[in-house]
Amino acid sequence: MSSNSITISGPWRLGDYGIIVHGGAGAWRLKEALEKTSRPIIEAVTRGITTLLDNNSPLEAVVEAIAVLEDSGIFNAGIGSTLSYDGKIEMDAGVMSGDYRAGAVAIVTYPKNPIKLAKYIAQNLDHVIIGGQSADKLARRIGLERHPGPSRYAIQRWNLVKKELEEGKGPKWAQRIRELYSDTVGAIVFKEIRFAAGASTGGITLKHSGRIGDSPIPGAGFYAENGVGACSATGIGETIILTRPCAYVVDLLSKGYSLFNAVEEALKRHTRIFGDGNLGLIAADKDGNVVAGINTRAMPIGIYGREYKPSFLIVSREG
Repeated sequence: MSSNSITISGPWRLGDYGIIVHGGAGAWRLKEALEKTSRPIIEAVTRGITTLLDNNSPLEAVVEAIAVLEDSGIFNAGIGSTLSYDGKIEMDAGVMSGDYRAGAVAIVTYPKNPIKLAKYIAQNLDHVIIGGQSADKLARRIGLERHPGPSRYAIQRWNLVKKELEEGKGPKWAQRIRELYSDTVGAIVFKEIRFAAGASTGGITLKHSGRIGDSPIPGAGFYAENGVGACSATGIGETIILTRPCAYVVDLLSKGYSLFNAVEEALKRHTRIFGDGNLGLIAADKDGNVVAGINTRAMPIGIYGREYKPSFLIVSREG
């Protein structure tokens, strides 16, 4: 279904277990999205399902799928993270299982895979979100691999946009975000009626040091509830924090909405408040269905399940 500002694809019936991942909703061109993202996305859904079948844990499977995307260097997460105004990598990530366990990290610089630190918090601590230097110290203490530093591509993007901004030629904040840095990653895994969802991001380019987006915030960047469903979001974090679309989708599912209609309502509500070009959602329900929707140009996704082979797709206004 497509309107002037909203496009929704699905539902796809995956069976009694499955995964859906996204590579960020934004200004992807179809050829670019296909060439750059298909390989890591297929690898991510395959790793996720393999992990699920090996250990029966949707939470572990979500983390492993997102870690593949963090490690690819293609997306604005993990190795591919963009830089703040002062040239630093500051990453956010969060994960939640359907039994109301959640863990998240904000403005971390040390771990190569922030999603793995978020998992540790969810499984081992009574806190939900840990940020900054203390989170980095925790990552070192538990032996997580260190981030290698910004990629060449991230440095090139940062230099270009900063130069334009300093010359007074740079585009406005919202436009710059839409055009360049919307490729946050996220995933949902389910087995029967057990769910997990997560998200990971490097934030937005030239952001203020210490800025925190939606990816570490349950209900905003991700949400899961066993017996109901799960959701993961991507887009402009400031708007997503304020409408909490993932919690909204799962709440609508609990009230009897179909998966398609729940995602549609969340996108319409967000667009009505903040305009378009700022949100993408993936979601799953208790019947083994998944849906993806955007109010941006495009979003690459991957799906895989008992009844669906590993597949790469692009949700796009261009059809």
